[in-house]
Amino acid sequence: MRSRFLLVAMFLCSVSAFAGGPKYTKPDAPVPQNWQSPVPFQPASPLDALPKNAWWKLFGDSELDQYEERAMSSNHNLKAATSRLAEARAFARVTASALYPELDGGVSGQRERLSANRPTNGATVVQTPVTQNVFNIPFTLNYEVDLFGRVRHNLEAANASLQASAADLENVRLMVSAELAADYFQLRELDSETAVVQKAVDFQKQGLQLVDKRHAGGVVSGLDVAQQQTVLDSSYTQLALLQQQRAQFEHAAAALQGLPASEFKAPIRPLDSQPPGIPVGLPSELIQRRPDIATAEREVAAANAQIGVAKSAFYPSILLGGTGGFQSADISKLVDAPSAIWSVGLALMEPIIAGGRNRAQLEGAKAVYNEDVANYRESVLVAFQEVEDALSGLNALAAASDSQQRAVADAQTSLTLANARYTGGLATYLDVITAQVQVLSNERLSAQIQGQRLVTSVLLVKALGGGWDSSSIAAVGVKPSLKQALQQ
Repeated sequence: MRSRFLLVAMFLCSVSAFAGGPKYTKPDAPVPQNWQSPVPFQPASPLDALPKNAWWKLFGDSELDQYEERAMSSNHNLKAATSRLAEARAFARVTASALYPELDGGVSGQRERLSANRPTNGATVVQTPVTQNVFNIPFTLNYEVDLFGRVRHNLEAANASLQASAADLENVRLMVSAELAADYFQLRELDSETAVVQKAVDFQKQGLQLVDKRHAGGVVSGLDVAQQQTVLDSSYTQLALLQQQRAQFEHAAAALQGLPASEFKAPIRPLDSQPPGIPVGLPSELIQRRPDIATAEREVAAANAQIGVAKSAFYPSILLGGTGGFQSADISKLVDAPSAIWSVGLALMEPIIAGGRNRAQLEGAKAVYNEDVANYRESVLVAFQEVEDALSGLNALAAASDSQQRAVADAQTSLTLANARYTGGLATYLDVITAQVQVLSNERLSAQIQGQRLVTSVLLVKALGGGWDSSSIAAVGVKPSLKQALQQ
């Protein structure tokens, strides 16, 4: 008997091992050794250099800090992601509950009449109708023996999905904070452009007064006045369009902070910030620092566990059950020892014919796994692309900023010379107008480049993961515990 028991145990263990799902291995992805674009700043460890959960402090802007802190506490997309994480945690706990026995209890009472012609199971007795009371206090205990890993793999999938939700929450946090910072610097850049155009308007007004006087004195024709008025009106148009663009970015910043657009007003302040030094690190570190990559990788892990769930459907389900309690026709004797009832049993259900359902579910689980692996590898490639885009953008914009500053100085010199030649009668007023337009366009372009440098710095921080580290989700999960086993 003992040898038979050992043989059965060995057989069940071997079948259980065979029925287990595939062991999870993190998918490989192509990782370059170095960045193609020159790194503007000295590589360092961003996990140490970037402020945790507050990467925007790199820019040293107290107004931006205020807006970001409000967004982190009030943004509704962020609140929705937080609720999704709570939902995933609750689902994992529901899944874990299948590891424990389920005990149900109740109480019932009824009065019944039994037929005189009720079945007698072959006994030759004379029966009469019976009217009686029946009182019950039943208890039912059910437990599925997870010999073939269905529940275990379901819990693995639920925990992987929970970790994916935790990473997704951090990705939403990063996207909201980066979008708000980009909108903020766009807002400041538009304030700089507005200041440039307003300065040009003031200068053009003075020019119009000068031309009017010269026209009144008969020195110049009305053509010069009309040309200067045209330039001034064009500048007014640019001011109106800039104000319209500013309003849109201001409204977007309000929504990101969880505020109605009508309740938020950003003070007018021209851009005076410089791009900060951003530690870039090595390409091999990027996979661990991007929350969207972590989300994709955890989805692969969940899909891998679901393959194990699908495989377990090919093997028997083993159910242990038992009932107990008290039953009596007399409520006063309901809890007496002779009123006790009980039963125990075991059921084993093996799938024989299911119309190909189990095989199709396994094929579907493998297809989902392959899809998630492809999505993971694509997210890695996109991450490298975004870093390279930001690096090349910063390099190009830095060079453009230097040359544009020289262009602004050259345009100012041209305007000074044109004014002098015009008042000396050596040039027409068209030369002055041309110089004015060049100064305005070059100063606006300079402000735009400066704004784009800051926005691109934000995009680089976002592409690098904002100082996040995937190790922060390693401890996220639901583990079997006695406390949960004793809860409803």
